[in-house]
Amino acid sequence: MFAKAVAVSLLVLASGQVFAEEKCSITVDSTDQMTFDKKEIEISKSCKTFTVNLTHSGSLPKQVMGHNWVLSKEADAQPVAMDGLSAGIDNSYLKADDARVIAHTKVIGAGETDSVSFDVSKLSADEKYLFFCSFPGHISMMKGTLTLGD
Repeated sequence: MFAKAVAVSLLVLASGQVFAEEKCSITVDSTDQMTFDKKEIEISKSCKTFTVNLTHSGSLPKQVMGHNWVLSKEADAQPVAMDGLSAGIDNSYLKADDARVIAHTKVIGAGETDSVSFDVSKLSADEKYLFFCSFPGHISMMKGTLTLGD
């Protein structure tokens, strides 16, 4: 009886850990139609780090329809994207060491994936954040909001 209670307790504890880990990560899919499948992401303040797993479910290569996931303050998003144009695809269309970029993945194409993890303590509940694709022209359609929740 005691062994069964211990086993159940361990199962409950393990499932709680899995749930906590899932809360601190998200998968965002990108497509050949220049879309992300998420328009809003809310991060719990209980997360120390947050991971974004970017997938590309389209069929076009990254040179034609590449996508990345970039996070910045909302006011910085358009300038970051504009400044990144000259950086080229090998630099994921981001200026090297751009302090306005909080986190980013590399540019990926069809069937590829990339992930980025970042320190949640760098975010403020009072700030507005935007995630977007910095591939030339994509920010107009491929963007969403990121907020720090409870």
